[in-house]
Amino acid sequence: MPNTEFSSENDTAGARPAVMSEPTGEQRAAITALIDSIRPVSEDLGDRFAAQDRQLAVVGGPVRDALLGRESNDVDLTTDAVPQSILELVDGWADSVWTVGIEFGTVGLRKKGLQVEITTYRSEAYSPKSRKPEVSYGTDIQDDLLRRDFTVNAMAVRLPSGEFVDPFGGLADLRDQVLRTPGRPEDSFSDDPLRIMRAVRFAAQLGFTLAPEVAEAARDMADRLTIVSAERIRDELTKLMLSRDPRRGIELMVDLGIADHVLPEIPRMRLEIDEHHRHKDVYEHSLTVLDQAMDLERARGHEPDLVLRLAALLHDIGKPKTRAFEGGNRVTFHHHEVVGASMSRKRLTALRFPKDVVTQVGHLVALHLRFHGYGKGEWTDSAVRRYARDAGELIEQLHILTRADCTTRNRRKAAALSRSYDDIERRITELAEQEQLDRIRPDLDGNEIQEILGVEPGPQIGKAYRFLLELRLENGPMDKEAAAAELRSWAAEHLE
Repeated sequence: MPNTEFSSENDTAGARPAVMSEPTGEQRAAITALIDSIRPVSEDLGDRFAAQDRQLAVVGGPVRDALLGRESNDVDLTTDAVPQSILELVDGWADSVWTVGIEFGTVGLRKKGLQVEITTYRSEAYSPKSRKPEVSYGTDIQDDLLRRDFTVNAMAVRLPSGEFVDPFGGLADLRDQVLRTPGRPEDSFSDDPLRIMRAVRFAAQLGFTLAPEVAEAARDMADRLTIVSAERIRDELTKLMLSRDPRRGIELMVDLGIADHVLPEIPRMRLEIDEHHRHKDVYEHSLTVLDQAMDLERARGHEPDLVLRLAALLHDIGKPKTRAFEGGNRVTFHHHEVVGASMSRKRLTALRFPKDVVTQVGHLVALHLRFHGYGKGEWTDSAVRRYARDAGELIEQLHILTRADCTTRNRRKAAALSRSYDDIERRITELAEQEQLDRIRPDLDGNEIQEILGVEPGPQIGKAYRFLLELRLENGPMDKEAAAAELRSWAAEHLE
């Protein structure tokens, strides 16, 4: 077993006093398993660096996750060797090498299927108006760990010796499930404001709480997020939404004022509760819908779905803009699904989400109220076909979102809504089996339409095609002779 001795030096200026804690036997075994899992890096590469009097250690997330018993796909290493020296040390040993991040001191490599990133000890700082950090290299691992975001990510295991390094009490904070910074949080967040988002993401991902001084600094410095690129914020928000408890992260973002700079539409949903309690708190409702969508997601055997979760969170963001007070103590939100779809697309585009995510979330938001006209099953088969056709490949997400959107405490009403949705899902399944609903086409193709009508390709063919598609949705499949007769009759009235 590697020597997992504790490194306890803590004389770095500005760092908080570490609360030292010895790894348990289970944690020591986890460190050993981590080293074993990254062979030959942990031995061969460690020996190569040591032979040149260079330090090498696995650091950050992989160490934290090993101690928590979580799986990690990352292999992050840190060293006192500058990038050019790293390249020389891995030359002839690595199966492949890439230098995409070399500007920031990072060299990537692959060895026997294992992908690794090696980063020179460094510090990063953002000038007040800069979106890019200034990087400087260091020579001491403790200084490198000091610049890490949180103490639970400021632990390392030296290679090849297996020495466990924890100068800032990360193990104790891991045990207490608290997020602290190795130094002053104000300094940490000033160096990289994205760490404010990382704090709420780790809270959602790991179930940890923020130390009071960390929460206070995040609140005071939230506006610093405006200098961070939209892409970096998007990546943190994506990880938060796919975490085990995104509600926790969203609530922290709102409470600390972070959402004002990332998702300002969310805190705006906290509509004032008037004295007559004429409407729900849209913010709390949306968080409940998110929770219920995740429960259904798991119950139906699906992996975490970013599109579904974003749609659940954003489905009612159009309500503040459409709220109106009417007679009889009524509050309405007419067309909030249309407004909300536009708002969600605009916000996700600003955050640089992929176009397909933007389109799909907007489509789900636009459709989330459609079911409420179903009643107790009054829809015709053609209406059910249209519902499924309009949802397309998002039909399963729409099923989940619509069911999750029922947050009434009235058990009788909730049960009735559930029965109605059971019915529409059954009908969609039956129609799909009968007609392969997801591939509905008119009974005549474009060439046949041209031949029957005796016209050249052009807008008239498109009009005829849409007529036949609607006919198919209304009546189901028809034989070609009947479809041709309907087409001729329609053309005589609608086409010149």
